[in-house]
Amino acid sequence: MAVDFMSEAPDIIKQFLLYMQNIKGRGVKTVDEYYIDLRTFFRYINKNRGLCDSSLDFNEIKIDNVDLELVKTVTLRDTYEFMNYLLRERNNNQSTRARKTSALRQFYKYLERNHLIETNPIKDLETPKTKKALPKYLTLEQSIELLNAVEGDYYHRDYCILTLFLNCGLRLSEMAGLNYTDIRTDNTMRVLGKGNKERIVYLNKACIDAINAYKEVRPVDDVKDKHALFISRNRRRMSSKTIQAMVYKYLQKIGLDSQGYSCHKLRHTAATLMYQTGEVDIRVLKDILGHENLGTTEIYTHLSNQQLKDAAQSNPLSKIKPKNN
Repeated sequence: MAVDFMSEAPDIIKQFLLYMQNIKGRGVKTVDEYYIDLRTFFRYINKNRGLCDSSLDFNEIKIDNVDLELVKTVTLRDTYEFMNYLLRERNNNQSTRARKTSALRQFYKYLERNHLIETNPIKDLETPKTKKALPKYLTLEQSIELLNAVEGDYYHRDYCILTLFLNCGLRLSEMAGLNYTDIRTDNTMRVLGKGNKERIVYLNKACIDAINAYKEVRPVDDVKDKHALFISRNRRRMSSKTIQAMVYKYLQKIGLDSQGYSCHKLRHTAATLMYQTGEVDIRVLKDILGHENLGTTEIYTHLSNQQLKDAAQSNPLSKIKPKNN
């Protein structure tokens, strides 16, 4: 959902969002989510305290009355009652409630750090525990099948994109943001990740061959964004949406479209294959994927343990019971 916090947000929230975007380097999507979450919270505060017209639909409630004085009146109880409202009235899952909790915590930390409030009233706010779901990924055989499914006028471009997804574990936004000059002569690739953090990814032979083949047919004339690596049929930079549609097309072709697979699952596939088949150290994998902390990457070790457990259970002797004497 598109938002314009610069014109919509009250000043105290706007200053926080600008700080997170320009000083802390948070991505545009993350900052927009902060605004949406804070807007939901203060809509709830206005409604719960009778500070707005009771006949208004929740999404019509304005938060232009939010200032430092109102912000100071928020209590820990308010936040837990808000979480209860999200669960019972809005049917928000644990992940969504955890995100909104994080936005509130970041906002009040900012206020305290900048001496706008003397004490943080929600410093003890706990984040709802979220289920650590094991990531879905393609098997090696399915990955090869996906690559073999590529065809058509944009064969080299599409094959190159899928190869980079499956070998380098890029995020969708990172793939769309690649520039021609990000491919370097020393067989490395510059990737601009979350929070504008740059990392260097080493390219294997499959990636180098796919990139070189695509470069030979990459459009040059009348290209709207000459810096972009991947060009659409309209001679523009391929957007995230266009790349996603292309990936879905080939997933559908091999019969995986209805099984919850996506561009992000291709990232999981790359990580899983590197960790389990290539025996890549978890710390190295963290740097390849551009994770901020090791805890995010450790889900792939849990995946490996789950496979060991499944293997033990699949033993045909696992269901044998002792013979009665």
